[in-house]
Amino acid sequence: MSKLDEVKEILNTLRVAMSLSFGMLVVVVTGIIKRFDNNDIDSIFWLGVCFTIFILLTIFLLVNQISKKTKEIKEL
Repeated sequence: MSKLDEVKEILNTLRVAMSLSFGMLVVVVTGIIKRFDNNDIDSIFWLGVCFTIFILLTIFLLVNQISKKTKEIKEL
């Protein structure tokens, strides 16, 4: 496998991971909003808020990795 194919495969994997992360973010935020509307602000609500922050951080890191791999393809 050439270096270009390897980098492209990693890039595709990162894109899939980012798509899954966005999906999880939508589901968690929807759950948080539903609990907030029902005035169920308890430990599960705050756990969801913390998990949302974690997912956002993960998405940020994935976007940075995708950017690096895209630049790496440009250099090859």
